[in-house]
Amino acid sequence: MAIAHPFDYVKPKSLSEAIKIMAKHGDRARIIAGGTDLICLMSDGAVKPDLVVDIKGVSGLADISFKGGKLRLGALATFTDLIESKLIRDKFPVFAEMAGWVASNGVRNRATMVGNICSAVPCCDSGPILLVYDATVLTKGPKGARKIPLEKWFLGPRKTDIRRGEIVTALELAAPKKKHAACFVKLRRYKGEDLAQASVTVLAVSDNTFRIAFGSVAPKPIRGASIERRLKGFPLSEERIKQAVALVPKAVAPITDIRSTKEYRGHMVGVMLERGLRAAASRLQGKGPKYGEELI
Repeated sequence: MAIAHPFDYVKPKSLSEAIKIMAKHGDRARIIAGGTDLICLMSDGAVKPDLVVDIKGVSGLADISFKGGKLRLGALATFTDLIESKLIRDKFPVFAEMAGWVASNGVRNRATMVGNICSAVPCCDSGPILLVYDATVLTKGPKGARKIPLEKWFLGPRKTDIRRGEIVTALELAAPKKKHAACFVKLRRYKGEDLAQASVTVLAVSDNTFRIAFGSVAPKPIRGASIERRLKGFPLSEERIKQAVALVPKAVAPITDIRSTKEYRGHMVGVMLERGLRAAASRLQGKGPKYGEELI
């Protein structure tokens, strides 16, 4: 994996130093944390930064904490950290479920959830699951701190609301106050390290409300608002599941690419939604498949 073009490398010791560097160099600089996406892009020649800014040495960015009813995931928290965190397994087990489907052990050991949403590819595994929890992206830059709702963070394929000099420091989200359970379903071409052909996340709440999000079936991760409205206020039944699945064609806009045809994606999203709804509802009752069990 050779990188053909020359670039400078710097490893700041503090967040303020990193912000100053990024503000000075702008689009000519790229942040590296895990590097699992950036290095591939640089190797392919798709991205050619003059400067790579390594933030691995910045303290305080790797925390996973829960205070005041809010979960905070630091920018350097890896997918392996999510899987191994007792806090995540106890309070947000669907995050560990999602993380377990990300690439391989080697990638999970380095790749971060923040890096995943900063790459902003339509198939990113983190996007849908953060959307159903109404997550917020926390940034710091030359003009201070910002809190950006995730639904406004993604602007399109590989485009985000990040501003010059800003660095994402953490993700923040709150769990529903009522009893809830969730499910992450990922469609791949084969068992092993592969990007999602499609993904569905379902969050079921005890008040008969559902939050649903999709990945890899639109230019960015999206919520299934029309499906959520159809399910709201009613116990999950066979008829409601059929109605939800029937709304899928208008809720998603898949494309045909090297991983799948749009027709296959569209069909399988309906299958995945049905299974995800059943699994999340069953988990809410203390039953259903174990977190991490493959449903597709």
